[in-house]
Amino acid sequence: MNKAIAKQGAVRALGAMSGTSMDGVDAAVIETDGHRILGFGETGYRAYAPEERDVLRAGQGQWHGPQVEAAGELVTRAHAEVLSDFEEVDLIGFHGQTLAHEPRGRGTLQVGDGNGLAQALGLPVVWDFRSDDVAMGGEGAPLAPFFHFACAKWIGATEPLCFLNLGGVGNLTYADPSFDGPEAAGALLAFDTGPANAPVDDLMQARRGQPMDRDGAMAREGTVEMAVLEQFLAEPFFARMPPKSLDRNDFAKMTGLVAPLADADAVATLTAMCAAGVAQGMEHCPKPPSRVLVTGGGRHNPVLMEMLRVSLDCAVDPVETVGLDGDMLEAQAFAFLAVRVARGLPTSGPGTTGVAALVGGGIVSAPERRSLQTR
Repeated sequence: MNKAIAKQGAVRALGAMSGTSMDGVDAAVIETDGHRILGFGETGYRAYAPEERDVLRAGQGQWHGPQVEAAGELVTRAHAEVLSDFEEVDLIGFHGQTLAHEPRGRGTLQVGDGNGLAQALGLPVVWDFRSDDVAMGGEGAPLAPFFHFACAKWIGATEPLCFLNLGGVGNLTYADPSFDGPEAAGALLAFDTGPANAPVDDLMQARRGQPMDRDGAMAREGTVEMAVLEQFLAEPFFARMPPKSLDRNDFAKMTGLVAPLADADAVATLTAMCAAGVAQGMEHCPKPPSRVLVTGGGRHNPVLMEMLRVSLDCAVDPVETVGLDGDMLEAQAFAFLAVRVARGLPTSGPGTTGVAALVGGGIVSAPERRSLQTR
């Protein structure tokens, strides 16, 4: 293993994330010892072209076959392009693209060739973060909570708070920084709250040929259909105790629920569903959080943020208010987790994925014919 990884002290790690919104690849450097955040570095982004998003959409919900292979090749190539622009990096955390997630069934599938990236970039790559957790009975998601705990420490929080990620799917981390580390029982609780941006994005693409409801403009024009919202909240998922996770397509029938509605009313209702799912999820927090810090694309939607502020009994702010980067937080999380995997530290536990015991998942692929001590 790379001496820079094996030793105690700071590691300069590069993380990459391609989320369920399928908009592109986020890449970010952090300095960490696997326990604490020691500094944030440069970031990068590589957008997916419309035809590339079509390739990824074709693979969604598939477990094997030519569409999965095409998506994997695209993901690997896109990551190689953006990650090759970074210098002075010790290792890479590569999440890949989730195509299917069925922890109680067939498992979880993130496409992209971590070993191929290691050879192409000449750096060790940590990847396949979720499979071990699922194999041990966990949900395999969310995986950012251990990093969220480090973020809570980094910003100097002293009271319990929540990190809310609103990507294609919403997920919530309750973090109590009074504990010494994320492994402690009670330090973390995490779970998916329900669909977030994905249904709105899909509807906007299908009806308007637009990738998203930019700035919530369409939702602001519409009226929430309360009967549809109530039907959504009656879904069994919301009655389940956390930890729990979702696949991007688990609530696909939401599109059918809003099909009779005008465009603006449909988008407003889907947006309200996201906020209502979060409000339901907050009831599971062990203590009332002091605030909710929002990351992911949803924080750019002022209508959604207004709905959250009305629904929740605490301050709701984008993570930028505490000096974090909401566009890069998940990429940074996988840089942090990569260091933990390389050092044999757990990356999930009973409170975050429901796994029976602490587990550190991930494969470490080393580049061939190159000294791993050379950057």
